[in-house]
Amino acid sequence: MNLTTDRKIQWCPGCGNFGIYNALKTVLEKAIDEKRVKQENIVLVSGIGCYGYITNYYHLNSFHTIHGRVPPLLTGIKLANPELIPIGFVGDGDAFAEGMSHTIHIARRNSNAKLILHNNGVYGLTTGQFTPTSPKGFKSKSTPFGNPENPINPVTLMLVSQATFVARGFSGDIKHLQYIFDEMLKHRGFAFVEVLQPCVTFNNTYQFYKERVYKLEETDYKIGDFNLALQKSLEWGEKIPVGIFYRSELPTYEDLVLRGLDLFCDRSVLDLKDIVKEFI
Repeated sequence: MNLTTDRKIQWCPGCGNFGIYNALKTVLEKAIDEKRVKQENIVLVSGIGCYGYITNYYHLNSFHTIHGRVPPLLTGIKLANPELIPIGFVGDGDAFAEGMSHTIHIARRNSNAKLILHNNGVYGLTTGQFTPTSPKGFKSKSTPFGNPENPINPVTLMLVSQATFVARGFSGDIKHLQYIFDEMLKHRGFAFVEVLQPCVTFNNTYQFYKERVYKLEETDYKIGDFNLALQKSLEWGEKIPVGIFYRSELPTYEDLVLRGLDLFCDRSVLDLKDIVKEFI
């Protein structure tokens, strides 16, 4: 299976998006070849940002939506057809500025969808303004004297928002990203993966991360311990952990919603055309 399309990739040479794109492509191609998933059941969703082009580069069903609205679209897709596998891509501004509430709600509901955060700490598409994840003191076009705000910690936020799978990777380590994405794909429930993704043009953090990241699975870390996950999520400085922080199994949002629907009607005889007519 080859999911490559004929679309010309428009990212800057060396962009961290390449690592994310290639790691996920390898994982999905393998999963399709092994018949773990069907190609026609995968639906990709992206929002606004340089990363948003990514859906053009996979030979898969896809949607391109507006700023901040990737999470509700993922939930809607899964509710409309539970057989589908919705995978969303968001940027740090996309997810935690316009889309903050949507990102929290998809996590607490445990929608059976996957969300990949391209976190470069800068608005690259609009040429270099600070975002909700930019470090304090970060100098940019919009903060020439340094960012006065404390940054959002995506992993911590998703943990306290009750996500059942929370991980972090580094786009400079594609093999490790493949491991995380494969585990993400296997998870039944909401899976969130933050990817530390350098922007070579406006915030080149490759060297910074290469000198600091270490893999949780190479330590005595226990994935199912929530308190330990919370503690590790706050570790940032000379050492930055990557890997799977937390994983648990709980009923999904779709299970609960569709189970409730079954109590009141026979879904097998529902005619969506009759429902649509009510709004015409």
